[in-house]
Amino acid sequence: MKVLLIEDSKKVVRDISSCLRVRYPDVIIIAIGEGRKGIKMVETESPDLVMVDSSLPDTDVLDLVTEIREFSDVPLLILYETTTDMERAIGLERGADEYVNKPFSPTELLARVNALLRRTHGLGFKPERVISMGSQLNINHAMHEVVLPTGKRVKLTPIEYNLLLELVRNESRVLTHRRLLDKIWGSVSADDYGSIKKYIYRLRSKLETDASKPQMFLTERGVGYKFIKPI
Repeated sequence: MKVLLIEDSKKVVRDISSCLRVRYPDVIIIAIGEGRKGIKMVETESPDLVMVDSSLPDTDVLDLVTEIREFSDVPLLILYETTTDMERAIGLERGADEYVNKPFSPTELLARVNALLRRTHGLGFKPERVISMGSQLNINHAMHEVVLPTGKRVKLTPIEYNLLLELVRNESRVLTHRRLLDKIWGSVSADDYGSIKKYIYRLRSKLETDASKPQMFLTERGVGYKFIKPI
């Protein structure tokens, strides 16, 4: 596993490196203290995980997340000292996958990293370059694109894209509201089932032939949602 650590504190780099090597002895850790260089290294190094400090001297962390999400869906964890619920929510909307508070305990850090990798590289999902969903759409996982039968490329926000993948990889299985919140929004999510409903509506509007009569994204009233592969 290769981890890109965008962090300007040498002590934090040492602490995180020590933690990761306990759980992942063969891990390759690349550390860089500047956000702009870090963005370029996401492209050139193709890491399996990116961990980024929330207060880099040269880059706003939200702008950094947005730029990375323009070309990569790499799992991304933000390290923060102080932040509000609203700031974390905005970060998740921009494309961050998880937050860890500094100073952190080694046990919590490893648990968060393990949970994030499990969510993004979950069992039962094969990361094919192109996932064909019947005659209705193809998901180019490598390029982070969804293509309709007409050839039109559909732009999805990071949350929309991750929600689509979670439903697809669990085809025909009902996923509860709680599970979707945990998987897509992570540990800072609240019991806001209305948010899931809003994003399901967005997927239907962008990907269903008739959003008012969904055939792919189905509701299990009071429970959650499931994806049915179109014929």
